[in-house]
Amino acid sequence: MKEFSTFTWISIFALGAMLVNSFGIWAIYKKREWAEKTKEYCMCFAAGTLISSPLIISLPHALHKNSYAGFAALIGFMFMYFSNKIIKYKTKQKELAFGITALEGIAIHSLMDGVIYTVTFSTSATIGVLTGVGLVIHEFAEGIITYSVLLKSGISGRKAGVYAFLVAALTTPIGAFIVYPLVQKFPNDVLGFALGFVSGVLIYVSASHLLPESSEHEKRHSTVAFIAGTVFTLFHMFTGH
Repeated sequence: MKEFSTFTWISIFALGAMLVNSFGIWAIYKKREWAEKTKEYCMCFAAGTLISSPLIISLPHALHKNSYAGFAALIGFMFMYFSNKIIKYKTKQKELAFGITALEGIAIHSLMDGVIYTVTFSTSATIGVLTGVGLVIHEFAEGIITYSVLLKSGISGRKAGVYAFLVAALTTPIGAFIVYPLVQKFPNDVLGFALGFVSGVLIYVSASHLLPESSEHEKRHSTVAFIAGTVFTLFHMFTGH
C-alpha cells in the first residue's frame, strides 16, 4: 500500500466514491428493482466495516497520537447525533421542504466523507483503505436514497438524477480536496484528535444510520453481509501492517 502517495490514495477513494454514488443514482433510475434488492447488502457490509475499523484500528491509532482522542470521538458522535436530530426536526414539513432539508443533511454527510478520506489516509494508508472501502460501498445505497428523496419531493426523474449527483456524489471529492492542504499542516497531536473525531463520526454512521436502516428492511443474507464487512476489517488489520 506504500507505493502510492497520500494524495493519490485520497484521489482514488474520493473519486471512486463519486463514481459508486453515481452508479447508485443510475441504477435506481434505470433498474429500480435490482437496485432496491442490492441496497441493503451494501449497507450491511459497509456497516460491518465502519463499526469495526474505528473501534479496533482508527481509535487506538488516534489515542497513540493524542491521549484526548477519545473525547474527540465522543464529540464526533455527538455532532452527528445532534445534526441528525435537527434534520429530523426540520423534515416534519411538506414534501418539498422534506426534500430540501434531507438533501442538506446528505450534502453535509458527503462532504464529511471527503474529509474522512483525507484525515485517515494522512494518518495511515491501511486505516484509509479500511475506512474508504466501507464508505465507498455505502455510497451506492446513498445514491439510491438521494434520488428517491428528490423524487418524493416532486422533482422529475432526470432533474432528480442531476441534483442527486451534485449533492451526494460531487461533494465527496470536493470535501477531500479542500481539506487536504490543511491536514498536511496538522502536527501529530492535532491529527490524532482529528482521527478521533472521525472515528466517532464513523461509529455513529454505522450504529445509528446504516444498521437500523438495513434492519428495517432486513433480507435473508443481511447478517452475512455485516459479518463479511467485519471480517474484511480484521483480515486487513492482521495483513496490512
